[in-house]
Amino acid sequence: MNLRISGEKPIHNFRNYPPETVEELRFILASGAPAEPDPHRKGFYDVESGSRRFYIHLAPDGSIWLLASWLMNISVPTENQGLCAAACS
Repeated sequence: MNLRISGEKPIHNFRNYPPETVEELRFILASGAPAEPDPHRKGFYDVESGSRRFYIHLAPDGSIWLLASWLMNISVPTENQGLCAAACS
């Protein structure tokens, strides 16, 4: 599904993420972002933004709670895997 939030809804930064992270979330929600609803919790969503993922709650009052954010694994092309292994050892 695509999740789009219009207007200036407050984003509560529960874990004190950097302002840039909060602004990235605000931008992608205003533009429309790929999102998956949490099947166990009403109003909770995983939202994607390129290589970053957000876990948010859309509260009944319209506010947004940023609960978690992390970088997703980035795959390495097969031809570069040997170089990565050598660099890490």
